[in-house]
Amino acid sequence: MKILQYPHPALRHPARPVTAINERVRTQARQMLELMYEAKGLGLASNQVGLPYQLIVINSSADPAKTEDEQILINPVIIERRGSQEGEEGCLSFPDVFAKVRRAKIVKTKAYNLKGEAMEITCSDLKARLVQHEVDHLNGILYIDKMGPIARLAVRSEIKALERKYRRAQEKGEILPDAALEKALQALEAEA
Repeated sequence: MKILQYPHPALRHPARPVTAINERVRTQARQMLELMYEAKGLGLASNQVGLPYQLIVINSSADPAKTEDEQILINPVIIERRGSQEGEEGCLSFPDVFAKVRRAKIVKTKAYNLKGEAMEITCSDLKARLVQHEVDHLNGILYIDKMGPIARLAVRSEIKALERKYRRAQEKGEILPDAALEKALQALEAEA
């Protein structure tokens, strides 16, 4: 398992709901948390690691020792948004690209935990930003889509550099062509 970088097609591939919470899903959630901590991130969505189903992991403290801050959400749906906040965001699929993004200040989310229990969480500030960012990922929406025109202009050269690096890796055969990657995602969906 590794974190995929923009413009990998898995990042734009809407994830489908998890239909069974089994040992495989629990193992993948643990692996995602480990990968997130290794990359010094605060959150990670399953399609960022090439898994086309709805699973996110977050820890607003970014501290693996603070397991009480960990949240694993399966099939998360934001059911309420209140207020507004603007803050700097980054993304593990966009290394070293940071820009201001406007998000709701408070969100209420329905999801399932690893035991298959339905839950509802209300969070604010940084944690609300994390939930919104990761749920967007599951819908194929990236934080660059939420940037205003000035922020988008400010990171344009970094985005173009990521695209060039990705296409060069494809030309060298280090990354499969997009059509083959899409086919692999569809095969994974059929398995889950």
